[in-house]
Amino acid sequence: MILSMTGVGKSIARYNNKNIVVFVKTLNSKQLDISTRIAQPYREKEIEIRGLVAEALVRGKVELSISIEEEAGALSGVQKINEEALKYYIEALSPLYKGLALELQTSESLLRLPGVLLPNESSLLEELPDEEWQVLGGAIREALEAVTAFRRQEGTMLEGALRQRIDNISNLLQGVDQPEAERIEAIRQRITESLQKISPDSYDKGRLEQEMIYYIEKLDINEEKDRLRHHLGYFVEVIEQGEAQGKTLGFIAQEIGREINTLGSKSNNAEMQKIVVKMKDELEQIKEQSLNIL
Repeated sequence: MILSMTGVGKSIARYNNKNIVVFVKTLNSKQLDISTRIAQPYREKEIEIRGLVAEALVRGKVELSISIEEEAGALSGVQKINEEALKYYIEALSPLYKGLALELQTSESLLRLPGVLLPNESSLLEELPDEEWQVLGGAIREALEAVTAFRRQEGTMLEGALRQRIDNISNLLQGVDQPEAERIEAIRQRITESLQKISPDSYDKGRLEQEMIYYIEKLDINEEKDRLRHHLGYFVEVIEQGEAQGKTLGFIAQEIGREINTLGSKSNNAEMQKIVVKMKDELEQIKEQSLNIL
């Protein structure tokens, strides 16, 4: 089963009086491209976090965010107030405001003044506790598993669409047989009619026969048809091999395109040209969809 590179996953883990929220979103990309927004207490673990993401997602443009939501009534994240500093600001500012006939600043504004709020004790910890890191790691893995499940679901739909378009090209290829036979016969007849207008003594019949065989062989498309059938079959085989086959499918699609282009250049027939155009349209859809495969 193939996987899409598009996915999304979210998990919430509880530790003490806070919720750790992990959100992951992925899009298609040629390489693994990870961008992160990590809450301050967990930034020291960014290398380990990136390692978890790389191992699980392999390829794609990845956006990872880790945030902390304090529960209602929790005190662990509340900063203490420096009462001495607050009193100092009030005593210093009150005369000034009265002299200017202004109201004293709101409590919210006063709290923003330097030194009024004391640093949160938890932010002074040198290292993240192992227990909290284990909880965070579990939340990250859970979110990554959700992304993989999403990718698998999207991949199933992609696989169905790709198989259908491969079948469409195969059916179109079968439709080439009749106009191809008519085309070769029409070429033989046209050459024969032209020769009837020329005196038999004015050309070498043996050499003419050789030239006709050479000319018709140049227009023969049996080899191209065989190679195209092989590429179509190989494309389906790769789909069935499993995950991380997007690049390989892209290369096979290029080979399919080469054979279709050669069919078009050799066809020299209006009906065959129409079939080739339809093949190219199906192939373009395959190429676009293959870009989103892991």
